[in-house]
Amino acid sequence: MHPLRILTVITARGGSKTIPRKNIVHVGGKPLIAWTIEAAKASPSLARILVSTDDEEIGEIARRWGAEVPFIRPAELAGDTSPHIPVVQHAVRWVEAHEGGKPDGILLLQPTTPLRTSEDIEGAIRLMLEKGCDSVLSVCEAASHPYLTKRITKQGFIEDFSDTPEGYLARQALPPAYALNGALYLARRDVLMEEGTFQTGSTCAYIMPPERSLDIDTPWDLFLVDLILQHRNSHGPH
Repeated sequence: MHPLRILTVITARGGSKTIPRKNIVHVGGKPLIAWTIEAAKASPSLARILVSTDDEEIGEIARRWGAEVPFIRPAELAGDTSPHIPVVQHAVRWVEAHEGGKPDGILLLQPTTPLRTSEDIEGAIRLMLEKGCDSVLSVCEAASHPYLTKRITKQGFIEDFSDTPEGYLARQALPPAYALNGALYLARRDVLMEEGTFQTGSTCAYIMPPERSLDIDTPWDLFLVDLILQHRNSHGPH
């Protein structure tokens, strides 16, 4: 038996401005949310996979692919600017109030990062167990290094976005820099519920490669992920 009881919450609201109905649009031959549900179901460490949505159609599709949808998310937690923490906390409180018992850990998965695998999920859980940390966040190497990032002034001139070391910096000499990729947010239950965050002073990084870190935010992202998943379907994961 796995030493941590982990409640998985997949968040999928109905509204989406950039890509209408994004969470259930077909990509790689399946509704987008199905890829995340399948990765979670293939992870032996996850006992429960719950979808939090304000949308009945999304809920029905999520059930069809094997997730639980025991409630419809309140409208006040499903706006364009609604943060994720209260949404996940609502799901945890609902489960604890209606079913009793408390999970040890909470895993947030977003449907918009469908290339994450069950091996990534298991790797993040192992990392938490090995390090004894409060939480684990998935990251990938930053596409643009902070030292190379620029801003444009109102007059149209380029300047450094932040202070950088003097002199020319060859890319291979730059210190490693990482960015959150949105694929995995894992925290101990009490940390999330009492401190209201996934990141504390005891948060470990689970490093993922760029090819599994694509986050769908634009139609172009969707096009790229669809190509990748179609290729994976035809040729396997490699």
